[in-house]
Amino acid sequence: MASTLDGKLVVAISSRALFDFEEENRAFEQGDDRTYMQLQLSRLDEPAKPGVAFSMVQKLLAFNDANAQPVEVVILSRNDPVSGMRVFRSAKHYGLAIQRGSFTRGRAPWRYLKPLKANLFLSTHLSDVREALAAGVPAAQVYPHSVHASNAHPNELRIAFDGDAVLFSDEAERIFQEQGLDAFVQHESQRAGQPLPGGPFKPLLEALQRMQQASQQHDGLPIAIRTALVTARSAPSHERAIRTLMDWNIEIDEAIFLGGLAKGEFLREFEPDFFFDDQTGHVESAASHVPSGHVASGTRNA
Repeated sequence: MASTLDGKLVVAISSRALFDFEEENRAFEQGDDRTYMQLQLSRLDEPAKPGVAFSMVQKLLAFNDANAQPVEVVILSRNDPVSGMRVFRSAKHYGLAIQRGSFTRGRAPWRYLKPLKANLFLSTHLSDVREALAAGVPAAQVYPHSVHASNAHPNELRIAFDGDAVLFSDEAERIFQEQGLDAFVQHESQRAGQPLPGGPFKPLLEALQRMQQASQQHDGLPIAIRTALVTARSAPSHERAIRTLMDWNIEIDEAIFLGGLAKGEFLREFEPDFFFDDQTGHVESAASHVPSGHVASGTRNA
């Protein structure tokens, strides 16, 4: 009988999002792909250093044990198959149980997301992220220069989300862009009891909550999930965001309403394994403190 990924949380991730291949990538950009392939081949027995999304992947895989494997991580990479050998060897070195991968030698790999039924796609290539989002897959462009995750919470997976155009649709964001802050506040106050439509990352948050409710034991210690909403909203527009999550039957652990303040230092205190935002300015602010990715959706990314 064929294997299946049905019912699993499937994370598709590029090689550069999982491992630090920045030096090798510079060689690729300065020459041809064969120079890059030879460099990777010469380092076949040298494990790559962890990349920006490494901590999140490592903790997600920690939910798997002998009794249940609710998480599947698949490499979806523009790397060539030869370089793919180093990716799998590096994963094995760190104890990451990753068995599946597609290596397309420069071609866009996002088309394999549909048969994978992926719940999340992380890549350093913006064009691939845009295509994935257009196909209905939660996706983010990983910023390779992001600060790596803190090791202060080894038994807790922490993920932070922006609200509008990420967890929620960009309905309210369009009002803000077209009519200004006062119109936005009035619009949201009048609709405080009306749930916002879901955004591209609503399915991922739902999947995380299901895992949180049925979390497994790993090495005798519980692996917990802690989520946060980190948004530029403030009172009174906060109410619609909270009521929307309540309508979805989603319990989020922290909600931080910043009223336009820079998010970076607040995220530094929350210490997420990853942060998702649709605005490049917020992602840049966050990247100097925590692992961060750009969700290229909504009116600001049209």
